Amino acid sequence: MVLATDWVRLLIVCVFFTAAAGAIAWFTGLTTPTPFLKAAVRAVLQLAAVSAVITLVLTHLGLTALFLVLMAVVATATSARRTGTGWKGVWVALAILIGTVPALGLLIGIGLLPVKGIALIPVGGILIGGAMTATTLSARRALDSLRDRHGEYEAALALGFLEPTAVRLVIRRPAAEALLPPLDQTRTVGLVTLPGAFVGMLLGGAPVWQAGALQLVVLLALLAVEVAAVATVVELVARGLIRRASQAREVRLT
Repeated sequence: MVLATDWVRLLIVCVFFTAAAGAIAWFTGLTTPTPFLKAAVRAVLQLAAVSAVITLVLTHLGLTALFLVLMAVVATATSARRTGTGWKGVWVALAILIGTVPALGLLIGIGLLPVKGIALIPVGGILIGGAMTATTLSARRALDSLRDRHGEYEAALALGFLEPTAVRLVIRRPAAEALLPPLDQTRTVGLVTLPGAFVGMLLGGAPVWQAGALQLVVLLALLAVEVAAVATVVELVARGLIRRASQAREVRLT
C-alpha cells in the first residue's frame, strides 16, 4: 500500500529534477525550460493513462497488439516531427519497423519471448523506442549534412554519380553517428549501466543468470534493430523519400 507520504516524496523529487533540468538549460543558454516542463507533464499524464489500462491490455492479446501498434504510430509521429520532414516523415515508419518486426518475430519464433502482454509490451517498447531514437538522430544528421555539404553533393553529380549515390557519399558517415549511443551502451553494460530488463527481473525474483541472459538478448536485438533503422534512413534519404521541404526544392533545382 502506497502511503500519502510516499506520494509527497515522489512529487518533491519529480518537481526537483524537472526544475533542475530547466534551470540548467536556461542559465547555460542551451534552451528554454519549456521543453522540459512539457515533457514532464506529458510523462505524468501518459504514465497515469497507461497505468490505468495496462492491466486490461496485458491480459488480452488483441489489446496487446493494438498497444504495440499505438507505440509504433507515436514513435513515427515523434521522429517525423523531430526531423522536420512534414508528411514525408511517414517514411520513417519503415526505418522504425524494418528491424523491430523481424526481431520480435525471431524472439517469439524460437521461444525466448512468450506470446503474452507482460513480455511483448516491455520488449516491443524497448525495440521500438531504440529504433525511434536511432531513426531520429540519423535522419537529422543526414539531412543536416546534405544541407551543409551541398557543394560536395553537386560535385559528385558533376563527376557522373547518380543522385542516390551522390547523396550516400555525403550522408552515410554522419548518419552512422546515431549508432554511437547503442554501441557504447552495449560495450559498457554491467560496468557503467544495469539496464531496465536486468534490474526488473532481479526485482521480480528471477535468478541472476536468467536476468543477465535476457538483458543480453535484448541489447543485441536492440543493436541490430538500430543498425537496420540507420541503414534504412540512409536509403530513404538517398532516394529522396525523406527530405525537408527546402531540400526537396534544392534537389529538383540542381
